[in-house]
Amino acid sequence: MDTTPRQPRVKAPTAVSAVCAMAGLAPGGAKRSTILTQSLARPAGGGEVSLSAFALLFSELVQYAQNRVSSVSDLERRLEDSGYSVGQRVGELIGVRERLTKRETRVVNMLQYVSNTIWKHLFNKVADNLERSTENADQYMIHENTPITNAFVSVPSDMGELNCASFIAGIIAGVLDSAKFYARVTAHSLGDGTERTVFLIKFSPEVMARERRLS
Repeated sequence: MDTTPRQPRVKAPTAVSAVCAMAGLAPGGAKRSTILTQSLARPAGGGEVSLSAFALLFSELVQYAQNRVSSVSDLERRLEDSGYSVGQRVGELIGVRERLTKRETRVVNMLQYVSNTIWKHLFNKVADNLERSTENADQYMIHENTPITNAFVSVPSDMGELNCASFIAGIIAGVLDSAKFYARVTAHSLGDGTERTVFLIKFSPEVMARERRLS
């Protein structure tokens, strides 16, 4: 008697099931829910992300980037790059959710949109302040007293200048660039022993030249 255990038989996919999978359908014809079929509208419950989950994921992101750089400035640049791709997608998504019918063309209006509408969608609050530099016409500053990226981060003494809000600076740059307001955005601590951060936004000459024409 053959006592060799039999392997479970796997049913080969049929042409119907293959076509259903490609179309995002269950074999019975019912629509299968995927990320591509979900509505872009804001969820009824608000769609807030668990703060502890964000803190865990963000700490892993920081550690991943830290293991691949040799200086604080390089680490902040990597965080900016990570936030930039998020900002590009956030700008498009919020535009759909807010049902925007026109694109902002003026610098101040765009920055107000970022510091109010974008900030509310991301952090459930508006930015603490928005101001223009008194020395350079192409520089603006968004103030945030309690950046969520810094809430659960303990910076070691040998990396005292690190500001993890560089991730948010990247998000701002991504939103602005996707709207054709090309700018360099950096995060700066105030050095007063608090988490207060200033996001310095320096617009490109192309953007400022357009601003002068519109004026």
